[in-house]
Amino acid sequence: MTNALAQVDWELLHRTAIEAMERAYAPYSNFPVGVAGLVDDGRIVSGCNVENASYGVGLCAECGMVSDLARTGGGRLMAVWCVDRSGEALMPCGRCRQLLWEHGGPECLLQTPLGVRSMSEMLPQAFGAHNL
Repeated sequence: MTNALAQVDWELLHRTAIEAMERAYAPYSNFPVGVAGLVDDGRIVSGCNVENASYGVGLCAECGMVSDLARTGGGRLMAVWCVDRSGEALMPCGRCRQLLWEHGGPECLLQTPLGVRSMSEMLPQAFGAHNL
């Protein structure tokens, strides 16, 4: 993981995640979230949470980022940073960890409140396409 860490501009990911968070639509929870990811071709993709009056259909920031990934040509996520309103690292929920696994795999790096971890650490024994 050390070599992969050296290839990631974590500060750029952090700034991009904060910019995304500042555009979040969170009038119900007042909990804006932003996320940014490094794609294997060098692109940076991002997303923010978008709430809905029907709470169950709100979109997590990671959903927006994965949509941005698909919209801009696909690829694999190599590193991700998700932030709260203070710009602090925020752990993705279980559903979003599954999204990150699907689009980044076990080697994808995630900035967490306790430092950088691989997705294989964040979602051990993950369910994936190989299970279908």
